[in-house]
Amino acid sequence: MAGIDEAGRGPVIGPLVVAGVLVREGKLEFLRQLGVRDSKQLRPEEREVLYDRIIDVCEAVAVRVVYPTEIDLYVERQKRLTKLNLLEAKIFASIINELSPDRAYVDAADVNPERFAETIRSFLSQDVAIVSEHEADARYPIVAAASIVAKTVRERHVLLLQERYGDFGSGYCTDPKTLKFLKLWWKRYRHLPRFTRWSYLPAKRLVEEHAQMRLTRFFS
Repeated sequence: MAGIDEAGRGPVIGPLVVAGVLVREGKLEFLRQLGVRDSKQLRPEEREVLYDRIIDVCEAVAVRVVYPTEIDLYVERQKRLTKLNLLEAKIFASIINELSPDRAYVDAADVNPERFAETIRSFLSQDVAIVSEHEADARYPIVAAASIVAKTVRERHVLLLQERYGDFGSGYCTDPKTLKFLKLWWKRYRHLPRFTRWSYLPAKRLVEEHAQMRLTRFFS
């Protein structure tokens, strides 16, 4: 069976990472014994340790890293109510197709878990039972394992960005450090960094704010 989850859906900076793990049913108890649980309840260093152990336990692991440029292009092309949900469903399906489990447990990205499952099924090339639930990473160790893999991979990408470009905080829209970083970047370069999701509202507001300032100066 497989578990699939994502990390980085909400941040304005950095990639979205989706991970899937394939585990034999007889090894599920071993995941519990390792202490595998919702990645949000673990410190980064704990996730790093569990990441290596999860890789050893799994029959196979599949990871997709979706960069901001791809996210932006997809979000801008789709209807408002689908947007990122449809992109995630496609990626979840590609992982299921790669791992070929008989059953897949997924953390639902849609407010309607069954609709999310149906969307995934529409992209599958094989018949797979799908269990789609909210907070599946808190209920099923196999989804928690996928969550840990996804979050660890994303954190590694974010760390590389911070080492190169400086500390931008968590990358989330609500983080004052993130917003300050973007404002300073714009002030210096007059554009947003390529690792920013310009389709997200905070980035759009920043661009519109500076565009309005230029117009005000022009007509004053």
